[in-house]
Amino acid sequence: MIKVLKPGLLSSIQDLGRTGYQKFGIIASGAMDPFSHRIANLLAGNEENDPSLEITMMGPALTFEEDTLISICGGDLSPSINGKPIRTWRSVFVKKGSELKFGGCQKGCRAYLAAAGGFAVPEVMNSKSTYLRAGLGGYKGRALKSGDVLETGKPSLQSLKMTEYLSKQLLDKTFVENDWGIASKLIPETAGNPEIRITRGRQFDLFSRESREQLFNHAFEVTAQSDRMGYRLKGPALALSEHAEQISEAVNFGSIQVPPDGNPIVLLADRQTTGGYPKIGQVAAVDLPLLAQAKPGDALRFAEISNEQAQQLLIKREMKLKELKQGIFLKTRGGN
Repeated sequence: MIKVLKPGLLSSIQDLGRTGYQKFGIIASGAMDPFSHRIANLLAGNEENDPSLEITMMGPALTFEEDTLISICGGDLSPSINGKPIRTWRSVFVKKGSELKFGGCQKGCRAYLAAAGGFAVPEVMNSKSTYLRAGLGGYKGRALKSGDVLETGKPSLQSLKMTEYLSKQLLDKTFVENDWGIASKLIPETAGNPEIRITRGRQFDLFSRESREQLFNHAFEVTAQSDRMGYRLKGPALALSEHAEQISEAVNFGSIQVPPDGNPIVLLADRQTTGGYPKIGQVAAVDLPLLAQAKPGDALRFAEISNEQAQQLLIKREMKLKELKQGIFLKTRGGN
């Protein structure tokens, strides 16, 4: 069990989303940075889709009511246990009674805390993700509050092996980190002002030549009017060559819509299922983690790639993730 002392700015239970229900108008939700969520789970010995705690910008203060194997991946929110900094992107065994705190954002803005066994919350429509606006899923359909107690599920055999290995090194310490972690070359860059690779949206050719050029030649600032539904951007106003009514159609995680004011909106995890604004671009799936780690005030730059390039980049990343998963398994089986 993990008790919430302070909830942080926005901390909610998320998995990889509520798939298969968008045709009924049900929001997918899920982790904003699916890659970090997946790695955190693997390092805790979980399945990739097990629920983790998504922590946004200002993290919570948590007390462990029992010995727990955890991992924290994603942005650097300065995590510490009993005042001692801990490293991210690796397995950490935490002793009962220890307190985990997060500081401010050093890099990125979202971190993912996975605990062995995942968080034991009810499944709603095949997902444990929280959709905050509808009060659906997760922990009572809402963000965490002070006094909440998070139960963890039954740990896997892999989690138990990790726990056994690390617990032997604990001695008189309150936590112990694994002596190996994820290679830095596999960790997405979470520094501010990222370059985001995109493909052309369905209505790209309907925009003026000037707007199409501005999309790739100018930076767009993430505004404070941004949330899990979408990032509202500020930059050169983008416009269609001539006004045309658009028929609402399906939208994706990373769709870049342009409303009448010309300021793009990048749709995110809690996006609506359809939209009627013209779409000038689509963020490549491989760069969604970079997008999710951008915070208000950061400047985004877009770079065009083809659909084929986007597919190959994603395939390459998934192959690396598969190798990483196998590597973690072999390390665990070997007792270290």
